[in-house]
Amino acid sequence: MGDPEAPRKGYAISRAVGGGGAVTLSLSGRIALENLRSLGMELEGHLEKVTSAGVTVDLAGVEYLDSAGALALLQLESQSRARAVPLSFVNATDEARRIMGLIDREALAQAPLLGEKRTPNLMEQVGEASLKFCRDLVQVLTFLGELLLALGYSCLHPRSVRWGDVLFYMKRAGADGLPIVGLIGLLLGLIIAFMSSLQLKQFGANIYVASLLAIAMVKELGPIMTAILVAGRSGSAFAAEIGTMKVNEEVDALLTMGFNPVSFLAVPKVLAALVVVPVLTIYADLFGLMGGLIVGVLGLDLTVYTYIQESKNALELFDLVSSLIKSAVFAVLIAGIGCQRGFMVRGGAAAVGAATTSAVVAAIFLVIVTDSAFALVLHYIQ
Repeated sequence: MGDPEAPRKGYAISRAVGGGGAVTLSLSGRIALENLRSLGMELEGHLEKVTSAGVTVDLAGVEYLDSAGALALLQLESQSRARAVPLSFVNATDEARRIMGLIDREALAQAPLLGEKRTPNLMEQVGEASLKFCRDLVQVLTFLGELLLALGYSCLHPRSVRWGDVLFYMKRAGADGLPIVGLIGLLLGLIIAFMSSLQLKQFGANIYVASLLAIAMVKELGPIMTAILVAGRSGSAFAAEIGTMKVNEEVDALLTMGFNPVSFLAVPKVLAALVVVPVLTIYADLFGLMGGLIVGVLGLDLTVYTYIQESKNALELFDLVSSLIKSAVFAVLIAGIGCQRGFMVRGGAAAVGAATTSAVVAAIFLVIVTDSAFALVLHYIQ
């Protein structure tokens, strides 16, 4: 009697019991990937009912057999051997025997192809995350060493630097970023001046809005906001550019031609960022002070002269110099981590996207951590 569900499943299994309890399983139809799960469950169910008399699998009715179906049959053979039940295949076509011969029976017998998926517990997840962090830290430090060596060599041999690329990246990371940096700086100055004035005017201390904004913009907000914007604009672009070259094997081609990829690709980007980020920081500071000036003149009845004088009195040369030093360090971090993430790309377009995201997140994290360290050090130096 045939299986009424055979047309829907694509295959059929009939079972016959012979003398001595020997069982014959006759397969027909398509033994392929699309019906592999139900086929495996049915075959395993039939095998559980078999005694030690043995099983014969008749493949005469099989119309189509792919590698997944052959794997299911050989797994049935392994399960039967584990139960000490002899199993044999009969009436297989030449094509079926060829496909089944492609599978390594010894490797299949040693371990199952697919293990049960197990969700790692909390301790395992913490351990894996810690190992991943340590490996990433080692890779970053290794690349940092290579980058410092390349920069030192470039200082000693300036003619080895591709100055045309340096100018190109200065334009792309610096000149092209002036509008967004200026806009963010202006809006930031407006917001801080307005919000601080709401509190200070209760005590008749509107004049101190200029001092507050000047110190906040020059010492902290200007450098860190500029660094975040550069990380989003240029750090991601550096990672995507080098990552795409890795995917297209252009970096391997540079190695084959005898070029050092770090010197050839990373050094121009780092030098360009080292020049333009401090300039962008000054630009952001000026627009932030301009935003505060607008609020002070229009909303607090301060004169332009008074506002500028209060800003000058609140700032010292040390504040400006320390701000520029922080910006230079941020520039090296942003460009360096962008290039490092690009060189670590393995795979295709998805890997490039992941590297780009990782470059931005890591750069912002490093900028904030470094800024915190600067805040502590400068507090005790000043």
